[in-house]
Amino acid sequence: MTAGHGSKRPQREEAALAALLSEPTIEAAATKAGIGETTLLRWMAESDFKARLRAARRSVVEGAVGRLQQAATQAVDALARNLTCGTPAVEVSAAKAILDQAIKGVELVDLAERVEQLEQAAAGAEGTAR
Repeated sequence: MTAGHGSKRPQREEAALAALLSEPTIEAAATKAGIGETTLLRWMAESDFKARLRAARRSVVEGAVGRLQQAATQAVDALARNLTCGTPAVEVSAAKAILDQAIKGVELVDLAERVEQLEQAAAGAEGTAR
């Protein structure tokens, strides 16, 4: 197999995926990855690249949700402290916000898993119908 133009694409795709996770715009992501914005948009329209980007984003979100869940214990501790220490409104508000986000995060991960299961079931049904 000869090393043609396409041989660098896997490395460039990985760089593009990382850039899409860290940069605020597609233009900035393309620049950071060292590719043209048109190329990046074309890749983003491809199902394989789109699936890899979705998986990478999901991984980032799941990591953040895990951190929120870990902080939830501290939030509960703060709420418990504040039940008897007067009116520390800022601390209570922060604790409530952390708990709300942790709960929403669990719901979001559960929903994503359900959607994935439904997609797999639909793909299996489609494959069986053929």
